[in-house]
Amino acid sequence: MSEWRLLLTRPAEECAALAASLAEQGVFSSSLPLLAIQPLAETPEQRAVILDLDRYQAVIVVSKSAARLGLELLDRYWPQPPARQAWFSVGAATGQLLDDYGLDVHWPADGDDSEALLTLPRLQQALAVPAPRVLILRGEGGREFLAERLRGQGATVDYLPLYRRALPPHAPGALAAQVHSERLNGLVVSSGQGFEHLRELSAERWPELARLPLFVPSPRVADLARAAGAQIVVDCRGASAAALLAALRAYPAAAL
Repeated sequence: MSEWRLLLTRPAEECAALAASLAEQGVFSSSLPLLAIQPLAETPEQRAVILDLDRYQAVIVVSKSAARLGLELLDRYWPQPPARQAWFSVGAATGQLLDDYGLDVHWPADGDDSEALLTLPRLQQALAVPAPRVLILRGEGGREFLAERLRGQGATVDYLPLYRRALPPHAPGALAAQVHSERLNGLVVSSGQGFEHLRELSAERWPELARLPLFVPSPRVADLARAAGAQIVVDCRGASAAALLAALRAYPAAAL
């Protein structure tokens, strides 16, 4: 039985799946979703992009939510997806959703982040045509890093925003109270925005909670957390259950 007792903060459905994976390995967890996914209403602009899907040499999907909502659009407008089109995902879990649908999808074997995705030979192959076009399926807002790097390689990059992320309603003090009542000794976030919501909900209790080990999915989120005062930050190099479990094995609770 692991000594870790973790607070999970992903959207509710993802918290449930992660909690089940952790429980199988003897890790206790308690969930407080700090991200709610709100699908955006379909607009004429969104419809025009999806109808022109065959103009893109590569389609990049940045999250499971983007995959699910994007596949709904495919069902609606493309009973048969464009042939020979390459799809890419930032992580394996997102990629598996696309693969199950039958798309030609590729994702990094090591690292669930944009930096790892950009090194994929298959992506570079997709860009090796005159005036390549790339479509990114994502939430509203978000990082510009991936698009900037692709544009630097000569690609035209368009976005298809499919959802927005919001902080679910929680009572003031709910986060600190849950950590205390459940005797939790570690916090888990899956994105930069998830960390921002953790920091926001912690309010005046943040200096206390910042002393707990914080598990994050990437160097970027690790830097964000350290800049905000988090004292023990563990970069899992991925947001998957496997990446978190590997980090838990590498950093026993008693050692931190």
